[in-house]
Amino acid sequence: MTSVENHGKPKTPETGEKKWMLRLYVAGQTPKALTAFANLKKICEEHLDGNYRIEVIDLMVNPTLAKDDQILALPTLVRKLPEPVKKIIGDLSNTERVLVGLDIRPIN
Repeated sequence: MTSVENHGKPKTPETGEKKWMLRLYVAGQTPKALTAFANLKKICEEHLDGNYRIEVIDLMVNPTLAKDDQILALPTLVRKLPEPVKKIIGDLSNTERVLVGLDIRPIN
């Protein structure tokens, strides 16, 4: 099953606001996958001001989708937009690591 959550108003190029497109790869509704999704949603709500879209890809249903983003471990978060593409592996429980990994917050 693939699910998509859209948040925020559509942005036009002239607003200059970033639209974040995030793809979370999981294998079923395991505790680790559910934790990763909950952590990601919380981070997005607190730091991306509604300008994000989360797509959850269950590789138990569609295993061939792992090839496009070269997924080797699960759960894996892929930031598709803004470019460049970035990946974070794990349950996303380390908020600071996720913020830095997605370039939401600079390295201190």
